[in-house]
Amino acid sequence: MTHWTAWTAVSLALLATPALAQTHDDHGMQDHGDHSMHHGDDQAGHSDHAGASMRSALGPYAMSRDASGTSWQPDASLHGGVHGEAAGWRWMGHALFNGTYAWSDGPRGDEKAFLAGMVMGAARRDVGTDGTLNLRAMLSPDPFMGSNGYPLLLAAGESADGVTPLVDRQHPHDLFMELSASYAHRLDESGAVFIYAGLPGEPAFGPPAFMHRMSAMDSPEAPITHHWLDSTHITFGVLTAGYIRDNWKIEVSQFRGREPDNSRFDIETGELDSTSLRVSWNPNQNWSLQASWADVESPEALHPDDDEERWSASAIYTQRLANDGWWSATLAASTKDHGHGEMLDAWLAEAALHPNDRWTFFARAEAIETEELGGAGVQDAARLSLGAIRDFRIGPNTVLGVGAAAQQHFVSDGLETSYDGDPAGAMGFVRLKIG
Repeated sequence: MTHWTAWTAVSLALLATPALAQTHDDHGMQDHGDHSMHHGDDQAGHSDHAGASMRSALGPYAMSRDASGTSWQPDASLHGGVHGEAAGWRWMGHALFNGTYAWSDGPRGDEKAFLAGMVMGAARRDVGTDGTLNLRAMLSPDPFMGSNGYPLLLAAGESADGVTPLVDRQHPHDLFMELSASYAHRLDESGAVFIYAGLPGEPAFGPPAFMHRMSAMDSPEAPITHHWLDSTHITFGVLTAGYIRDNWKIEVSQFRGREPDNSRFDIETGELDSTSLRVSWNPNQNWSLQASWADVESPEALHPDDDEERWSASAIYTQRLANDGWWSATLAASTKDHGHGEMLDAWLAEAALHPNDRWTFFARAEAIETEELGGAGVQDAARLSLGAIRDFRIGPNTVLGVGAAAQQHFVSDGLETSYDGDPAGAMGFVRLKIG
């Protein structure tokens, strides 16, 4: 691709965002341990401090390390939610909705207004002296945007009608994004074993799903690398077993390989025919690293005879700043082999800067090798997105935000005619965050 040099420079620039107060808040990240929900502003004091000394439901470490499914993020991650206790259960809840207008240029572009987001809840209780039971649910309004999703140039995957592939659009997520249960047994002060089951749930593959990464969660759009890195985050049938020792974790999943069908309101079932393995390491409170592999059986209903073997690796860095600020960056790469003799690569670099409780700035650069956008053989495509959101606190646990994002797309020579060059795009959105 002629744009590789430029995109590599952008990637390095995103990850080199200056740590404005790099030595400011390296103390006591264990004191901000309550996770499982989307990050919140520090001004909502009881949200962040309700679980100030809580440990993860999966092992002897701060809950702030937990992300989507059983994935890890840096301990320095900041999260909030509405918390409470009743009848021996500790619970938390959170909701986020984006009302978005998306527009993209060129003959393959489109425009649409839609609602996306999630409602999340979790409840946990101790079992004996060393066990923890955790229940988690996440629902999404995405199905109400319509079966053809929203305009997202260079994206591909799944189908609106079970017959035609969705291309240059992001598919809606299912109503039920996660219904899971886990049980963890502490072995000693630094070790634990756990089992996690979901219908749906997320197997042990890749970095945290994009809507749970601090570097991405303020952006209203999905990455075009979604079907390389984290499309398995809604899997209808997952069983994961893991072992934790200090800052290391190894886990294996058996799961249903088929991606969700175009019926977005149901619960699907099927054989657990696919396998994944992930190793995670948090060397300190600011870093989270993972490498993973998956053998996915027949993921696409439109190509039922095609299996995929996937590999991924990622690094996430999160740093607290002065004035209740933070910044976070993710670098991830993945490759997949679907048996056609081609290895299809993808990479992503994204970052977000939250200098205070009012503003967040975010950026993403990503590139893919794909056969799904047209043209002869494998084609290259890349995308750059920049945006910002301004938040206004309207209640103790409620924040209203107004934001915008702009995108520039780059395609290889084999796609330039159909896209009429390198098209642009934009999004405007209003966000309501509770918890």
